[in-house]
Amino acid sequence: MVVQITTLPFFILHYSLYIKKMLYYFLALLTGAAVSVQSGVNSQLRQGLGNPVFAALISFGTGFLSLILFQSIMRGPAPALEALRTLDWWKWTGGLLGAVYVTTVIVVIPRIGAASMLSLSVAGQLIAAVLLDHYGWLGFQQHSASLWRLVGVTMIILGAVIVVKN
Repeated sequence: MVVQITTLPFFILHYSLYIKKMLYYFLALLTGAAVSVQSGVNSQLRQGLGNPVFAALISFGTGFLSLILFQSIMRGPAPALEALRTLDWWKWTGGLLGAVYVTTVIVVIPRIGAASMLSLSVAGQLIAAVLLDHYGWLGFQQHSASLWRLVGVTMIILGAVIVVKN
């Protein structure tokens, strides 16, 4: 069989996009594992310090310093001051939500365990994500809450219930 030259670039492009997508899926999976490790590290930090808020402060402080180092290595352009001034107020709440999440994890994990905390957290994240996608809130591209997505959410919720019950 002779491969036409006009079809070859499409195949290569399609394969390349597939590999990139698989890489993103793998990175997402690794990020999930990192959240579990981070939760354990922060919980132990709290135990060592005896103060959940101070443990969260240290966690965010080291993260902040890491981001400064990463930004200086990447040498990306800083946003213009005018761009910072014109942001809607709610766009500044990401750090606050992160602080609430990290502090909650630090307080809750010693009481209910990492698996229960993280399974409930993942269920909550997925419920919120499906709603954000369905309605296109917060600038997300709209993706309908299809039957399969709702089945997936239901399965995650049931999985969280099973993890918590055991």
